[in-house]
Formats: sequence, structure tokens, C-alpha cells
Amino acid sequence: MAGHLGAILVTGTLITLQPPLWWLALPVHGVLIVFLFTLQHECTHRTPFASDRLCDLVGHGIGLLILNPFLWFRPFHFAHHRHTNRAGDPELEGPVLQTRARWLWHVSGIPYWRTQIALLIRLATGREAPAWLPATIRSRAEREARVLIAIYTMALLTLLWSPLLLWLWIMPCLLGQPALRLYLLAEHGDCPQVANVLENTRTTFTTRAVRALAWNMPFHVEHHLAPQVPFHRLPALHALIRDRLGVTAPGYAAFTRDYLARRN
Repeated sequence: MAGHLGAILVTGTLITLQPPLWWLALPVHGVLIVFLFTLQHECTHRTPFASDRLCDLVGHGIGLLILNPFLWFRPFHFAHHRHTNRAGDPELEGPVLQTRARWLWHVSGIPYWRTQIALLIRLATGREAPAWLPATIRSRAEREARVLIAIYTMALLTLLWSPLLLWLWIMPCLLGQPALRLYLLAEHGDCPQVANVLENTRTTFTTRAVRALAWNMPFHVEHHLAPQVPFHRLPALHALIRDRLGVTAPGYAAFTRDYLARRN
């Protein structure tokens, strides 16, 4: 986490000081921020840190940065694990990307931000009640959404006298979100909708840098097979089950090329 946050600090400093070609740091800064989602995801399982309180604290902090309320996301994600790529998986509730035009709209990241803003409003007004969200958690998630909206409102007001928030958070996140959308599509995109985790989830072989950025979640079959295994042990688990993996991709560019080839 120190390395990930340290990289964000470096790119953020470049944007703040604005040396020549500083704007080149904007998309890099954005990718670093939005890929904190993979750490938030791990925090839902309480595996990255020995302290559950630290896992929850980090999960809440990242939720603030990427408009993904943590108390809502945890049961959402657990429902995804219970019904991976089948009926009941809340991740399947989004639009089906049957054409390249729909894929492009999805990858732009605009639908994500619209969906998350609408989610926060529904939670804050008590209108978000999916079956997988327990009533005991729902009331807390609603309070969390109200707190987040209050923080966002105060943060946006700073734009009246300083553009810093625009360049350090808003613009980078808009530029970085497409990279996360492309990455996430590979986890289950076009996998068979069956109960077998070795078939309904994809492991993507990639570089060490991408694995570090995504907290080893490219080993996604491994994660779904044993969610209690922390991110830093997934390579070891992969070595044990590699020959049993049913769906893999040799890289994200290769996955995207094949994914688009099946669409018109």
C-alpha cells in the first residue's frame, strides 16, 4: 500500500507543481487512483492486513475516492461470489455488451460514474433495497452515503476558488477509469455462466507491474476458488492449480481483441 500511495503522491506532486509536460501525469495519476478499487475489493474480504479495523478503514477511504460506498459494496461483492456469473449475481444486472458501440460506451467510464452517483442518491434517500443488502447493514450504508455526499459537496465547493480538485482528482479519475473498465471485463467477460469457478472466471496472464497495480487480482480464478487467500499468496495458489484452469487469457490486449472479435 505504501508503494501504491507513494506513486500517487509522486504523480500528484507533478500535477500540483506543473513542470513542463505535467499534463502527461494526469492519466497515470488517474489509473493509480481508480485501481485502488482492487485494494478496496481485497478489504471486503479482510485479507490484505492483519487488522480487520485497518481493512475497513482503508476500504472506506478508497470508497470515498472512487464513489464506491464500502458498506454497500461488501454485500454486493459477497453476492457476486455466491452467484458468480449466474442468476443472482448483481454484476450481471448491467447492460449486456453485445455490440462494439455498447462496449465503447461501457469502457468510457461514463456509465460507471452515472451509476455510482445514482446509487449514492438512492442510498441517501432510503431507496436502495436489493435482496442481497441486509436490513442491518442497509441503515448504516444509508448513513455512509449521506456522509459521502456531504463530503463531495464540500469538496466541490473548493472549485469556486481553486482548480486543484479538478486536476488532482476529477480529471485524472475520468481519464483513468477506462483502464479499470478494460481490466474488469477480463475477469468474467464471455465466460460460461455455470457454477464451476474454474470455468466461470478468467485468470489473465500479464506483467509483474500490472499484477502489482491490481493487487494480484489478475489471478482471478484463484481468488474465486479461495477468497480467504490474501493477495500476496495468490501466485503460490496459482502454481498449484495452473493446469486445472479452464478459462485464461495471455494478456489484456489479447483478451480485448478476442472480446471485440465476437461483437459487431
